[in-house]
Order: sequence, then structure tokens, then C-alpha cells
Amino acid sequence: MTMHQSIRRLLHEIGLGRMSSTAYDTAWVARLIELGEPIGEHALEWLREHQLLDGSWGAEELKYYHDRLVCTLAAMTVLAKYGTRQDHDRIQLAQFALEEFSRGLEADPAGETIGFEMIVPTLLAEAESLGVVRPGQSHGLSRFSHYRQRKLASLPHGMINRFVTVAFSSEMAGPDALRLLDTENLKEKNGSVATSPSATAYYVLNVQPGDQAALEYLRGAVADTGGVPNVIPFDVFEQAWTLWNLALAGLVDDGLLALVQPRLDFLQAAWEPGRGVGHTIFYTPNEGDDTSLTHEVLARFGRPMDVEAVLHYEQQDHFRCFDLEANPSISTNVHVLGALRQAGLEVQHPSVRKALGFLQRMQTAGMLWLDKWHTSPYYTTAHVVIACAGYDDALIDDAIYWILATQSKNGSWGYYVPTAEETAYCLQALVTWKRNGGQVPSRALKRGRAWLADHAEPPYPPLWIGKCLYCPELVVRSAILSALALVTQE
Repeated sequence: MTMHQSIRRLLHEIGLGRMSSTAYDTAWVARLIELGEPIGEHALEWLREHQLLDGSWGAEELKYYHDRLVCTLAAMTVLAKYGTRQDHDRIQLAQFALEEFSRGLEADPAGETIGFEMIVPTLLAEAESLGVVRPGQSHGLSRFSHYRQRKLASLPHGMINRFVTVAFSSEMAGPDALRLLDTENLKEKNGSVATSPSATAYYVLNVQPGDQAALEYLRGAVADTGGVPNVIPFDVFEQAWTLWNLALAGLVDDGLLALVQPRLDFLQAAWEPGRGVGHTIFYTPNEGDDTSLTHEVLARFGRPMDVEAVLHYEQQDHFRCFDLEANPSISTNVHVLGALRQAGLEVQHPSVRKALGFLQRMQTAGMLWLDKWHTSPYYTTAHVVIACAGYDDALIDDAIYWILATQSKNGSWGYYVPTAEETAYCLQALVTWKRNGGQVPSRALKRGRAWLADHAEPPYPPLWIGKCLYCPELVVRSAILSALALVTQE
């Protein structure tokens, strides 16, 4: 298939969002066995088939402890409740793995998965009540109860509804804390709770048992295999990120422009003046990351939106992603920088200086950046290079050195294992740097392209951070196509 054919196919496929199934959300949907829902049995069988060799559940290719722990707790608990006698061995094997993960959390460089401190105390209490985890042997996980209480105390009126991001982790309320939920204002217009299958499964079991709109949403979320994604839909995210990657390499010519127009129309229609967008039109909160990247994409295609929507997320010393977030997102500030640059703001503009100053303070070892939305520093660091090349070169000199120095002999990059996704990001960054006058050895680009061309097809390891790790497949594919084209153009 030619590059042009691959891009045409990609533009036909993007839409609601394609994501790999996750053990965590599949485990929650398996609980629908209680309602006699066939998708519950289908999901339970998926869990049996996807237990890893060490007894755990989660991403197979890399051991991210927060991911493995929350997936394993969720899976072994549902097997204990609804499984057969044959599942006892699976649970016993998982118990051995659980101890390792609970002790290894500090080793995860990008930190917690979404809602970890909210969800784990609830799962742990249920696991203890079922005898899956013995009381007193939670290996320090009980400390997260304190973090949970502190976050709940910051909620407007102490309630969880669709207007706050905590709704995405509604299942943390468990069966005994429904008082935390503003039940009349929790569900989104598509029947979901915060476009989260796990939160929606919790809702249909504990909040509004048998709610038909929620059940219809869940039936549509389950793949043919029985697996369930971490988020569905994520239409704005998938279309904006895909077009950003294609635009970076100039891959949209006159022959493809007709296919791009409906995607641009969709993003423009989703835009709320002064506030931007969220990851999907079916999610109430808007946020700074998707807003900034969507703003840049629309501007690149000649449809500039109000920059005030990007500036809406400005704080005293950085730009926020969500309201009430506990720790700032570095990649959000990177994408804000890209949007402001595309909007024509000079590097000395106060808002630009604020984003640059934040990135300078957040740089690790003076060379790289790690973010809470992605396990790999190559993702965040590459995006910093792309945003800054020819704008603030001094900030990224050492990052270029780090990227070049960490390329494997076979031409690939990977923080845990070599991956096509991370290799694509590094090639995008290096070519962008070179096009802005930087020095990049041709051999590094050629070796990277050769390896990437041989490893361009899915499946791709889940490197993105949600409640567990996930992979937005078409977004990753667009980055790979972009990287291959950029190097070929050199």
C-alpha cells in the first residue's frame, strides 16, 4: 500500500475512536453478569483469556506497576464474585503478583494512573471482603485513602456529577457511598458516565440498576472479542491528533483535502468559544490539552478559532488541563505553546513565556520531559522539540542530544522496549529540528526509518495513561505515517 493509500484509508477510519481493550474496564463490564447481561459473560471470558504469565492483568509488553495493580485487583475481584471453581487457581496466581506491584509503584516514572488514589481503596475493601486480599496485607495501599479524602474535600459542594472530572472515576464510591454522587446530574447524553465503561457499569449496577440508556452504551462499547476500551468515544481526540500528525508532515494534498473537510467541520462544530473542547462531544468538561491541539490543527488548515479559549486555561505559573487537577500536565503546556505559536504570538508574549518557563522548570535531568498522560518521555520530549524548534532552541538543545544518544543500534527508540510509536515521535522531532537549522546525522534518520518501516503495523503496546494503560491505535498509526513521510522527504 502506498503512503497516499494509507492516509486515505486512515482518514476513512477515524471517527468515534479506536482503542485497545483494557482488563480494568472489561472487569467492570463482567460484573453485569449480575443483571443477566450476556456481555458480562463475554467480558469474563476475555479476562480468563488475557491473564498474563505472572498471574496479573494489564499491559503485557511493559510492567507499569500502577496499571498492573489496578487491572489485577479489578480482575481477581470479579472472578472471585462471578467465576467458577476453576478460576480459583487464577486468583491464587494473581495474589503473588499483587504483592510485587504494590511494592513497585514508586518505580513508575510518569506516576499514577487516572483516579488511582480514588479507585484503589474501594477495590481493596471489596477484595478484602471477598478474601482475595487478607486484611493487613495490603502492602501500604491503605495510604491512598488519605489522598482520596483530600480530593473529595475539594469537590464543589462535595458532590460528583458530570461537570467535574472525578465522574470519570465514579466507581470509587463503591456500593456504600452513593451519597457522594449527584445522581440526577451524573449521566452524559449518550447514556455513559463520563464516557467511561467502568464508571458506567458501576452506575448501571449501583446507582440506577438496569438503566437502559447506560446498558445500550455498554453494549456498544464491547468489542467482538468481549474486551472493553478505557474510554469510548474519544472522537475529538482521535481526529485532532491524527490531523496534527498528518499536517506536521504536509501529508494532506489536494487529493485528500475533500476527506479532511468533514473532520475539520466536526472539530469546528465541537468548539465552544472561550472554552474550546474536550476529548469528545459526549463529555461535559472541556480541557486545555485537546483545546490547544485542536486550536493548532484548525489554524494549520486555515480555520483559526478564538485564542481566548486556549488562554482560558492559564494559571499563575502554568496552564491547566482540567479544573481541580492535583498536578499540572506538561504535555498540556507543550500543546498550549504550539497553539499560541500557530496563532502568531511572539516568543516574548507573557503567556508564551509562562509556558516556556514552566517547561524549563519541569525538565528532568536537563534533557527530557515526563508527563502524566503517557508512560514514555519520548512522547512529551518530542512534542516539546516540535513546539520549540525555531522558537526557543536553547530549551531543547540537550533534548536533541538525549534523543540521539538513546537510539538503539537497530535504529529504534523505546523507554521500556523498542516501539514503533516512540520511534515515530523521535523521528518527527529530529526532522523538525533539522528543518529549523539543527544538526542531525543522516544515519540516525535512515536507521530509524528502516526499523520503523519494518514495525509499522499494529498491534502497538499501550503506552497512554488512563485508569490503566491504553493505545489509541489510529492516532499511533498517524504518527508512524507522519514520521516515515518526514524522513523520506529529507
